[in-house]
Amino acid sequence: SAGLVSQPTAVKFLMARKFDVSRAVDLFQAYKNTRIKEGIININPDEEPLRSELLSGKFTVLPGRDAKGAALALFTARLHRPDVTTHKAVLQAIIYQLDKAIESLQTQRDGLIFIYDMTNSSYSNFDYELCVKILNLLKGAFPARLKCVFIVSSPLWFRAPFAVLRLFVREKLRERVCTVKAHELVNHIPVSSLPEHLGGTSQYSHVAWIQSCVNVQTNTFPGLSSSCDPDDAERYMDMSVHMPEEGGMTVQELVEYVKRKKKKGIYQEYEDIRKEPPKTHDLTFNLYSDVLCLDHSRVRLCQLSDDEDETSDYINASFMDGYKRGNAYIATQGPLPKTFCDFWRMVWEQMVLIIVMTTRVVERGRVKCGQYWPLEEGRTEQYGYFLVRNTQIQVFQDFKVSLLELYNTQSGESREVCHYLYVSWPDFGVPKSASAMLDFREHVLQRRKDAVQRLGSGWTGPPGGPPVVVHCSAGIGRTGTFCTLDICLSRLEDIGTVDVCQTVRRMRTQRAFSIQTWDQYYFCYTAVIEYAQRHGKLSPVQWSDSDIETDSE
Repeated sequence: SAGLVSQPTAVKFLMARKFDVSRAVDLFQAYKNTRIKEGIININPDEEPLRSELLSGKFTVLPGRDAKGAALALFTARLHRPDVTTHKAVLQAIIYQLDKAIESLQTQRDGLIFIYDMTNSSYSNFDYELCVKILNLLKGAFPARLKCVFIVSSPLWFRAPFAVLRLFVREKLRERVCTVKAHELVNHIPVSSLPEHLGGTSQYSHVAWIQSCVNVQTNTFPGLSSSCDPDDAERYMDMSVHMPEEGGMTVQELVEYVKRKKKKGIYQEYEDIRKEPPKTHDLTFNLYSDVLCLDHSRVRLCQLSDDEDETSDYINASFMDGYKRGNAYIATQGPLPKTFCDFWRMVWEQMVLIIVMTTRVVERGRVKCGQYWPLEEGRTEQYGYFLVRNTQIQVFQDFKVSLLELYNTQSGESREVCHYLYVSWPDFGVPKSASAMLDFREHVLQRRKDAVQRLGSGWTGPPGGPPVVVHCSAGIGRTGTFCTLDICLSRLEDIGTVDVCQTVRRMRTQRAFSIQTWDQYYFCYTAVIEYAQRHGKLSPVQWSDSDIETDSE
């Protein structure tokens, strides 16, 4: 009852089992069953989420080979985000690319080496079930002999609690599993076949590899043609937890939703979010019980060469994604004198161009943040090995802008950093109107765009530029409010819908407790509506529910 297969397909499975026909038939059946089980029937690279998976660079086949001719498949663990993708999408992308790789007779003959690169990955990038599925696929359901598995730069947490995975791998592959450090990989694979970050010299291009796949197999791939802007591909590779998706509300639906729920309903919605425990994968590096950094998203400072303290890479700051942009922001506590030096180290190391400060230094007689930059124009202050000079101050109705020259006394380099101080947040509650905050955001966005353009070819990172540092006092309340607004309004402009609830939920997976009070949460809803009114997306709306003020950060 079996249908015929083509000669090339038959040869692939026969070669994978050294022309043992019964074993080749078993392999073919296992391959079919795996695809059916995982729902991988029809693979269309034009459709999401497969398209983004292919462009993410998470899995790729390198152009080089090992000394015996085996193909090299690379899985980059730090690019895997279990919270924003599915096993089906990842396996689709892997099978799609391996199908292309196995067209090579040399790969059919000499097999495949799988490199599981854990360099700079964290616990949040690890997906045990996905690892098992990939290894099962490569070991027993794909027409290429798996010659070896290299696990590169495995973190300590992988070596201990997840020894069970290594045992599983060894049981299935016997001596063909090798755990190595990145620089040791060149002892097993020629330098010319490995990318630079693994100690090699290969200038491999994942985009070029995908281009060759889709050109041969589909001849079409919108947004990734030979004449496409490389930045377009980079945007898709720059994964974020805030991506275009179905659902959400149009502004008209949003208005009706807020009218129907009223403040009490929005309050309850926030309470539901607030009660959700933070997804704290690893709090090893949190120095105090009230520190809010999650280890998987925290910013790591470069270890001081003259400091044996293993915590010298610590600062209470977290990378947070923006709309379609990974690591768009760094949310951090307001610096205090003991952390001034660390703060400016972070700004330098992350090439920060913009600092957004949403609290005043002192409010209601309480110190909310240290004076970590020179207050007067022309004044210079020293913080560790950095000199910070205030070269110009511009005063607007609701905020101040200071142009700072940041000079590194160790390297002799200097950079310009733009410091924004928002002064119109009231002492209690939230602003009555979002107008000032919306103007402030627009000014920051334009300044960021101009600053990135000035970098020119000197910036080789994501098109949006380096992360914007955002802070208040604790780095969660007003900070989270500003970032939520920016994400929601960017999505509104892009696809016409917003989802405040999901935006905040996802933000809190990267910076725990973002949005500190319910009135800040409610303010995000009303600010989106006000933005829509200002931009002609909505007619004026009158609110009948009473104003409620509560104390917030």
